Amino acid sequence: MDKTLMEQTARAMVAKGKGLLAADESSGTCEKRFKSVNVACTEENRRVYREMLFTASGAKEYISGVILYDETLRQKTSDGVPFSEYLNKNGIIPGIKVDGGAKDLPFSPGEQVTEGLDGLRSRLKEYFELGARFAKWRAVINIGAGIPTAACIEANAHALARYSALCQEASIVPIVEPEVILEGDHTIERCYDVSEATLRSLFNALVQQRVSLEHVVLKASMVLSGSKAPNRAGVQEVAEKTLKVLKRTVPAALPGVVFLSGGQTDEEATAHLDAMNRIGGAPWPLTYSYSRALQAAALKAWSGQQGNVKAAQDAFNHRAKMNSLASQGKWTPELEKK
Repeated sequence: MDKTLMEQTARAMVAKGKGLLAADESSGTCEKRFKSVNVACTEENRRVYREMLFTASGAKEYISGVILYDETLRQKTSDGVPFSEYLNKNGIIPGIKVDGGAKDLPFSPGEQVTEGLDGLRSRLKEYFELGARFAKWRAVINIGAGIPTAACIEANAHALARYSALCQEASIVPIVEPEVILEGDHTIERCYDVSEATLRSLFNALVQQRVSLEHVVLKASMVLSGSKAPNRAGVQEVAEKTLKVLKRTVPAALPGVVFLSGGQTDEEATAHLDAMNRIGGAPWPLTYSYSRALQAAALKAWSGQQGNVKAAQDAFNHRAKMNSLASQGKWTPELEKK
């Protein structure tokens, strides 16, 4: 366990004006996204697409690290340079998604628990050798009638804590992602309550497993009204409630908090992050770990055509710049039109 290395990694992950690119979509998720732009989801197309993102000028400027999928960590640029090596040379830290996905929780309809602890110690050792310096594990917390239950929240918190301990043993910084799912008609108040219970359980479990909080990054959901809620909360309320729940539950010892963009439009995710940083007062840097909100415009512009690479990279660079500004509380809607 190299605490110095983990400290350097964690600090670099949340460096000022930078955030993470989540490019860890499974082949199944990739297929859905590629289908939306009529691109065949072959391994080579996935490699070409990711190379396009990693080699964009905005990656070097605004991206501190990239969360990779197992396949992607083993792939190379068209020049034959392993992606992890290419990213490192450009000051971008390679990371790796290590969970085995959310599976149905027995006797708990509508609830899931993330699997993947079996064999994780040896996988982390290999990932470290392949260049990964941080990892990610995502838990899924659904909101509905009578859920989430304490059993579901605690099962996921325990798995996140066990994973985190194994990561740190391997000198890899764990990202813990207890995602409170946006789908549903719940109010923002209900989301707040579930987020608070989830985060409390998570940090209790981390302490129980002797995880060093100074070397953990939280990937947090924003506190939002359900996607089907009749009156959805505005940007300012989302920012205020998200900050409030984080301040009540997240230890100041953490090096930083990165947000997921799940279910939000590109601009919503940017506006919410900006509003939180304008309010200020958080004991940790607040930045982004976006997948769709960094990639959607680029994917659409690319559409599998080599001739569209520049336009796609321009679209990616723009979104990365907007989120960089938002992480510093310097974004405005007018900048989207430039």
